[in-house]
Amino acid sequence: MTRARLFASLCGFVFLINLARIVFAPLLDVFIAEFGIGEATAGLIVTLAWVGSAAPRLPTGWLLTKVPRHHVVVSSGVILAISSGIAATATTVRHLMVGAFLMGIASGVYFVSANPLLSELYPERVGRILGIHGAASQVAAVIAAPFVVLALFIDWRLSLWAIAVGAAVTTAYTWFVARKTEMPVAGQDDRNFVAGALSEWRLIVTALAIVGAASFVWQGLFNFYELYMQSKGLSGWEAGAMLTIVFTAGVPAFYFGGDMADRFPQVPYLLGIVGAFSASVLLLTMVESLLALIVVTTVVGFIIHALFPAIDTYLLGTLPDSARGSAYAVFSSTWMLMQAVGSSVVGLFIERGYTYDSVFGSAALLLGATVLVLVVLERTGRLPS
Repeated sequence: MTRARLFASLCGFVFLINLARIVFAPLLDVFIAEFGIGEATAGLIVTLAWVGSAAPRLPTGWLLTKVPRHHVVVSSGVILAISSGIAATATTVRHLMVGAFLMGIASGVYFVSANPLLSELYPERVGRILGIHGAASQVAAVIAAPFVVLALFIDWRLSLWAIAVGAAVTTAYTWFVARKTEMPVAGQDDRNFVAGALSEWRLIVTALAIVGAASFVWQGLFNFYELYMQSKGLSGWEAGAMLTIVFTAGVPAFYFGGDMADRFPQVPYLLGIVGAFSASVLLLTMVESLLALIVVTTVVGFIIHALFPAIDTYLLGTLPDSARGSAYAVFSSTWMLMQAVGSSVVGLFIERGYTYDSVFGSAALLLGATVLVLVVLERTGRLPS
């Protein structure tokens, strides 16, 4: 029962953690208007949140070899509460960037510590548990746009203050529940960060090769999704609804994606998801009508979000106890850095006069070519399973 309560508290925790990362996307047009900045600078704000999410993952992995996982999880809540307050009081772009970066740090600390903890709390059904946990985080992405719209009736800063207060309350509750829960002992074998990571380098490189480019494209796509939809002739309200749809599709995708990751051969399953994502993004650049955009947006959202519990299940279910936290931290930090610059790159190309369709169409084709190479390697037995 206590493990179930801890799991429930972590689902609430991850809701706020993900909301803190996603909330900047629907605020981009507000930042552009209020601070008088261009798309590249606005994209940099989002990029800093994701770079912040990547930055602490290696140090956190080392910390997990010294400190119990649930202690590190709780510390991420403290960081989130403070950093959200910093962002909410921003009066300059630089101030806002600092707040976004620190909010990203909170998410990085959380995911590197919470995901291994969950896989060890429920080792017999890793994919299913990570899928439910991911679905909880995805609910935050679904409500991000309407949440910001409601906040704008008063002030955009209200959205950040709400995250700060929620983080403080959730952190206190999680600490209370964790003190009464018997923690797993599997992580006690992971005591040498460098040796643990190096022992599993082939698995780490394989995982990065499969999901790195896809997540880079996704970062650039979803952070500019509203502006992209407006470039196709949709109104601001319709464009915001599209962003909500793409994230709503991710709620069942996380649940079923994690469940299927427990059932299917994992490397072919992952490659299938990435290939389908490439095709769906390419299709998105070809459609114009509202109905077609709704359908393709739903498909894109479902496919890409099924990728995340699948890759975590592949790693956390395969890594041994002696290297799980260390190796996952190395993978996670590198993966976040690879995807974090996606928003800035897209913003840079748009400012130079390229259309959204041409940017995302080219990205989809390059991603598809990458998948073909990986499929050949997998079929010839050169990728670890």
